[in-house]
Formats: sequence, structure tokens, C-alpha cells
Amino acid sequence: MQVRRVAGALGAEILGVNLRDPDLDFDAVYGAFLEHEVIFFRGAHLTEEEHLALGRRFGTPSIYPVARVMGATEPTMTVIKDGPNSPNAADRWHTDVTWIATPPKAALLHMDLAPEYGGDTLWASATRAYETLSPAVQEFFASLTVVHSNEGYLERVAEKAGERAEAITEAIARDYGPVEHPLVRTHPETGKRALLYAEGFVSHVAGVSRAESDMVFNFLREHVAEPSLHCRWQWQNGDLAIWDERSTLHRSAADHFPQRRIIRRLEIDGDRPYFDPNGS
Repeated sequence: MQVRRVAGALGAEILGVNLRDPDLDFDAVYGAFLEHEVIFFRGAHLTEEEHLALGRRFGTPSIYPVARVMGATEPTMTVIKDGPNSPNAADRWHTDVTWIATPPKAALLHMDLAPEYGGDTLWASATRAYETLSPAVQEFFASLTVVHSNEGYLERVAEKAGERAEAITEAIARDYGPVEHPLVRTHPETGKRALLYAEGFVSHVAGVSRAESDMVFNFLREHVAEPSLHCRWQWQNGDLAIWDERSTLHRSAADHFPQRRIIRRLEIDGDRPYFDPNGS
């Protein structure tokens, strides 16, 4: 197995690996995943069954909350289709599904149809984002708790749900109310600290005024946009990206409209975020 870094902050392409091989050295792949935070496999061309089987090696595949309230009892793969009538809606820095108590551990994203140009995905190291803060700001942020909400997301769900929109959004709001997470989380495997931020899902900082909360979010929005924290992947059909949801943020570049772009994403169940004051 060869590991080729794609940027200074995070990201590596994995070469010389057959993901279908029953004798795959998964420990080496998983070690690269933890070290580089997002790993890429060019031309993997996995079927849905192979995609799901690989996901199971990383943990328990998730039942997406929207699918769960609609009655799903088995792991679900989210298929995201951009096109002339469905522009990209993920062009802001976030980590996925932070509006549940136990956000995902990892995600596996497979490119089924790449646009002719544009449509790259960018990742930011939330670990490096924390480490590049001054000690005083690190300490301040580590003292904060943030409320995450699905309120804005429900509006997008309603647009796509048609006649069932009201029932589905009411069920999601009922089963997945606002949840609190530490702004700085400790990675349960590496022990490193990272910022837990998701534009569009963060509602407010608990226990402070709205003006003070906005000040924190405005700073975070600008801080995580720093290019030195990023890597970028130019997709080809059949590519696979696997990233650590606990230590990264990501966004999709919305520069391919109105071209079609089809990807399928599998999330892996995670644990409740926590902050260890004695960690590194």
C-alpha cells in the first residue's frame, strides 16, 4: 500500500489497494484514515453492496434520521443528485448530522457521476483549526457548549418531500430536537482536540447573549475558511473518499451547475462528542 499526501493539513490518496480483496490489510487503511483524516481511492468503482460491506469494517452503518422517521430499519445510503432542477446545497463548511446526540463517526462517499468540470469537494482539518488558535482562545472555546438544531435543514427536507412534507418534518422535529455539543471535542481514538462546527446546524452558544454567540460563529466561519487548513479532491467517476467526521469539516464547491452530479454517501454511527480537559 502506498500513501500519497494531497495537501499539507490533511488528506492522502491510497494506492496499490484492492478494496474488494478479502485479505485487504484493513488495519493499514484504518491507520491512514486516522492519521490523514480523509483518504481517497481513485477509480474504486464500488457497487452499493461493496460500498456497504466496506462501511461495515469502519463500524455500524447508519440509518439516516430522515429515513428512520419514514420507517427504515436497515442502514441507508443517501444518494445526492445535483442537476438543472436541484442545485448544490452543501457549499458551506460543516460536519454531518450534528443535530443528533451521536453524530457520525465516518462517511464513505462514492462518485457515481462526476460533472465534466467543477463539483470538487473540499475538506478542512478541524484538528488543525483548533491547534492554530492561540492558547487563550483554545481555552476559551473549550469552555463553550453549542446548541445544534435541524431547523434550517427541515426547510430543505420539506421542499423535496412533496405531499408527505408536513408529516416528515413534524416527525423529525419531534424525534430530533435541539442538542448540545462541546465546541471543542476530544477524538475518542487519537485523543486530539478538534473544533465541532457545522454552519447551518449551529443555533447558538449556550449561556451567552446572541451578540456574543454571533461573534463566536463569525470568527469560526472565517477561521475554518483559511486555505492552509484544507485539501481538495477533483472527482472522477468511481472515486471513493472516506473521512473522519470527528476531526474534519467539508463542503462541496457549487461551481458545476447545471451539470449533473450523482454521489452516494454512507455514514457510520458515532458516539456522543465530549471534551477531555486532560487530553492533548
